[in-house]
Amino acid sequence: MTDIHQSTRGKPRVALVTCAPVPDLDPDDRLVLDPLAARGVTAEIAIWDDPAVNWSGYDLVVLRSPWDYARRRDEFVAWAHTVPALVNPADVVAWNTDKRYLAELSAAGAPTVPTVWIAPGERWAPPAGGEHVLKPAISAGSQDTGRYDLTDPEHRELASAHVRRLGDAGRVTMVQPYLDAVDTDGETALLYLAAPTGLAFSHAIRKGPMLTGPDRGETALYKEERIDARTATAEQRAVAEKVLAAVPGGTDRLLYARVDLIPGPDGSPVLVELELTEPSLFVGYADGAPDRLAEAVLTRLPHRP
Repeated sequence: MTDIHQSTRGKPRVALVTCAPVPDLDPDDRLVLDPLAARGVTAEIAIWDDPAVNWSGYDLVVLRSPWDYARRRDEFVAWAHTVPALVNPADVVAWNTDKRYLAELSAAGAPTVPTVWIAPGERWAPPAGGEHVLKPAISAGSQDTGRYDLTDPEHRELASAHVRRLGDAGRVTMVQPYLDAVDTDGETALLYLAAPTGLAFSHAIRKGPMLTGPDRGETALYKEERIDARTATAEQRAVAEKVLAAVPGGTDRLLYARVDLIPGPDGSPVLVELELTEPSLFVGYADGAPDRLAEAVLTRLPHRP
């Protein structure tokens, strides 16, 4: 655990939760430290599975970069349920760390990427052609994710092997059509932060395409991304708000949300992922966003300084 700002008696203590491979937080997350200090908040970095951390000693525990949880998701969710004052809350973490939530959002009317789910041990016949994305239902940072051209015999074999590999590990596989608009328009992430009136839109960014081919078993914690600032359209914001309206339990308890959209075949935005657990918030790409995040933290403190 790293004490970033020396604690002063009476100041709220906030833990910013990360993992051992990212012990000092992602650089983007560190941009909130000075705004928090300026607001009288003592911020400390804490690793989620460090047994020495006394989580009950914090006024608020903020999930930021615990990106190694995917292979230990049950352990991570169990830990979340033991942490007082966790944001986003443990029940949200349990729901959002399994991407089968996409089926629930689709059933609620949110436009999502069509997805086939393959349970461990279930046989899968690859579609006859077209580009598809395969990934596990529980993952972070695009780990174990690949792009396959199923008209290519080699890719068909590699895709089948990918499904078997995940199934043998007891993991559910997602199969989605590759939306080629990502190659030109990119992916738009809309960021929402807590405000006195509820979850409010803060800013948006563009992510460039990341998937270049089949999964080769890379072990990096996350794939590198090209990020640029972006102005969200009215249509994108409308879709994002429809998605958020379908979150179980509502959004009033959330500190943050990130809604990732890609244009579908007809050009209308569709949901790729709703990130409520440990999303990069990209506060370095929008004027005032670090301060808005600090203010969001204040709204979730039991006693505002």
